[in-house]
Amino acid sequence: MRILIAVPALAALAACQVSKDNANDTVSVTYNQDVAENAAADIGNAAENLAADVGNEAQTTAAKIDNKVDSDKDSNAASNKQ
Repeated sequence: MRILIAVPALAALAACQVSKDNANDTVSVTYNQDVAENAAADIGNAAENLAADVGNEAQTTAAKIDNKVDSDKDSNAASNKQ
């Protein structure tokens, strides 16, 4: 949950561009909104892909558990018939 709080801050930092002018001994920081929007879109896409992967893994695991329960039922039924 903490990562969700940190993501907007990281996206904002990714959009900051720092430049140093040695001749004038100054540092300037600019905020590039396009970079911020691209970073936010990338983060959204990554979160969507992660959610899809988690959903797929949950379905696969559920299918394996279901198959295991079914095979245990079948083997118990076979042993009870003997």
